[in-house]
Amino acid sequence: MRSSTSSALAILAASGLALAAAAHEGMNHQGQNEGNHPPKPHVRHTILAFDTMYGVDGPFVGDGNPVRGVPGDESPWVVDRAFGTLDIDGNLVIVVRGLVFKDNPDPTLIGKNDEPTFQGLVSCLTEDGNNVKEANIVTPQFPATNTGDSVIHAKVDLPNPCVAPIVMVLAGSEFKWFSMTGFEQEED
Repeated sequence: MRSSTSSALAILAASGLALAAAAHEGMNHQGQNEGNHPPKPHVRHTILAFDTMYGVDGPFVGDGNPVRGVPGDESPWVVDRAFGTLDIDGNLVIVVRGLVFKDNPDPTLIGKNDEPTFQGLVSCLTEDGNNVKEANIVTPQFPATNTGDSVIHAKVDLPNPCVAPIVMVLAGSEFKWFSMTGFEQEED
């Protein structure tokens, strides 16, 4: 049963590739198809899609180990859920739920967010002549609840090229990260 399912999937994949190749072959050098019709609308090409983020913790807390030049907050944070996308046109979406203090010198803040706004940040490596440099692009501020919920939806001006992108959620009031693309599995 398993080999017949694999064979069927392989046939479907090959058929899809053949159809795509045939459609591409039918285009002339001006991007028009054989019937002289304009090309289809622009398709978004996703650079990064994620459904997890890592809250600043451990050696990332504070400014001792910044990531792409961005220091972590001075207290550890945890994120309940996070997902989002970044495409080549710079459309950035970050949805965070439960981005709150994991620990804090003020125990009344544990499990809460004390920032009224969050910002998104996209960090890319890019070219600078024969050198590689970091490029950090910050979004405007977006409302955040005291339970750590926020939706960041912005268009950012990505460098060309944009290699090894990282997406972060920053404090609205300062240049420090609370969470970034990544994960940590808790040990049992």
